[in-house]
Amino acid sequence: MKVACKIWLDHHGKAFGEGPYELLKRVEKTNSLNEAAYQMRMSYSKAWKLIQTMEKRLGFSLLDKKIGGLSGGGSQVTPKGKELMKRYEQFEKEARKAIEKAYQKHFGS
Repeated sequence: MKVACKIWLDHHGKAFGEGPYELLKRVEKTNSLNEAAYQMRMSYSKAWKLIQTMEKRLGFSLLDKKIGGLSGGGSQVTPKGKELMKRYEQFEKEARKAIEKAYQKHFGS
């Protein structure tokens, strides 16, 4: 037996969690929301709606978007988006350690 949990930030609904974190990590690597969505087997429209919903709930932009053209479009994670990702990653690791510690206290051998 083991403990399992999902951790997300809520602000008038789910505002940020594991899936959005992964999406933004992939945007960071590819500079493309379209490519990030493709890698996650998610439609671009679903990824775009997810970003819009999160931005509305969080109150700030997560992506700087550049419309296509001769050099093509692209997306970059904003500085506030990068800070959120960093803080979420640290928080999530700490929370998982605390949950595992409590699990061992109550259910460990």
